[in-house]
Amino acid sequence: MRLPLALFSLLLVCLLASNALAQGEKKETTKPATAAEVEKAEQILQRAVEALGGNAYLSVRSLTARGLYTQYREGRPEVPLSFVDYIVYPNRERTEFKGDGIKSVQTNTGETGWVFDGMTKNIKDMKAGQVADFKLSMRTSVDNLLRGLWRKEGAQLAYAGRREAGIGRRNEAVRLAYPDGFMVEFEFGAQDHLPAKVSYVRKKSETEESKEEDRMMQYLNLNGIFAPFVVDHFTDGVQQSRLNYNSIEFNAQIADSLFTRPATAKDVK
Repeated sequence: MRLPLALFSLLLVCLLASNALAQGEKKETTKPATAAEVEKAEQILQRAVEALGGNAYLSVRSLTARGLYTQYREGRPEVPLSFVDYIVYPNRERTEFKGDGIKSVQTNTGETGWVFDGMTKNIKDMKAGQVADFKLSMRTSVDNLLRGLWRKEGAQLAYAGRREAGIGRRNEAVRLAYPDGFMVEFEFGAQDHLPAKVSYVRKKSETEESKEEDRMMQYLNLNGIFAPFVVDHFTDGVQQSRLNYNSIEFNAQIADSLFTRPATAKDVK
């Protein structure tokens, strides 16, 4: 399954902030990985796939997830919003948020998408910056890594070393470097091989950047497929949000109509 924390963080900005600005990816340079580094990274990915369920994990074509999304301000949680997330691989997603009786929707279908603002009752096509945010969330997705979708963009995989992960615990890290200079690191438990952290640098302006992290925990076995039921997002070490999943259903039928832009706001279901 995808781990859409970065997407959720961006979605909430797009849905609830009227003056949200598109943010870019930090471009970096790195030397080519050696054959040994690539081989070790590939082995880490193989172990992660097996830990998540092997063929059962790779056979997932869609998922429906429900839960609570909580934003943090100055380290304190705000009132959570309920959400429903519909994903059809490789690049279709619809996320519905609801709080105080108000429903907002964002739908992405590759290069296009639309947003329904339940507060103003307006429906709009997605702006270029919002589409770019969705693409960024895809690049930083564990599923994108483990399913090999990054290969289509010509990204390079390499082993990135071991990382501290608490008392007596270590993570193994791999790095994806894209041709345009964007890099993202993924950490996996050295013992359980499960995805633990995703980190990357995000460009906020011409002179500012931030370090973004997604941290996954509380994995549960869902009929042979393991999925994290808590995902936290941090910016520069400060928690920004938490996803608490209540349920995740794999390979349930999802109607194509969910991703089609309604003619009017009144037609949004």
